[in-house]
Amino acid sequence: VGIAEQTCAGVAAGLATLGKIPFISTYAVFGSMRMIEQIRQSICYPNLNVKIACSHGGLTPANDGGSHQGIEDMGIMRTLPNMRVIMGADYNATRKLVAQMAKTKGPAYIRFTRDAVPGIYDEDEEFTIGEAKTLRGGSDITIIAVGDVMMLALNAADKLNEIGISTRVLDMHTIKPIDDKAILKAMAETRGIITVEDHNIINGLGSAVCEVACEHGGFPVHRIGIKDRFGESGPYETLLKEHDITIDEIISKAKLLLI
Repeated sequence: VGIAEQTCAGVAAGLATLGKIPFISTYAVFGSMRMIEQIRQSICYPNLNVKIACSHGGLTPANDGGSHQGIEDMGIMRTLPNMRVIMGADYNATRKLVAQMAKTKGPAYIRFTRDAVPGIYDEDEEFTIGEAKTLRGGSDITIIAVGDVMMLALNAADKLNEIGISTRVLDMHTIKPIDDKAILKAMAETRGIITVEDHNIINGLGSAVCEVACEHGGFPVHRIGIKDRFGESGPYETLLKEHDITIDEIISKAKLLLI
């Protein structure tokens, strides 16, 4: 339907009432904001089987600037009843999660990047919506990350392990429904959690993890992400550094948690 995103949501809702499994595809800023009323009223309220698959998530639009960087999208979608919120860490993860979305009844939002990201998973790796993947084992610190910043989390964990800080890494590819069992296990077996996301730390992965931690007695959590501000134009790696979404920041927060 071109740039008529609100119409697109209505068309998708209509198709879902006829037994189809419609996929909406647009930029994350438009998929989560321009048609939010239609998603809420026409898709989530009647709990229709519509899948919203959005590219250009987070800071990955880079030089397109703050207007096109969807850094609030997963948080917005997380507040809607019946909505699942998903982001794969690489191509193979995303491919499998899209297939899972198609098989799982009800509204779902999956976020993509703009450019390619490093490969992490083999093509035969299996995924279940709502179940985190453990990529590194560890007993001191847990890093929980989602999406395009997963490689930063893995590289930070490797450096921490080299200096004697045993670091667990979880790929929380589904932030709604969040895998509370994996979080509670991390709380029981490690001394602190660091969340890493290419998203506003308000209402994203970090908030979801903190909610679980607070509801189960409290636990030290440091959130790494975009701190309640808009993006700006610039190379992707430069923008990550501007927002302190870096390996060095993860290592610094891990050391603080162990003091």
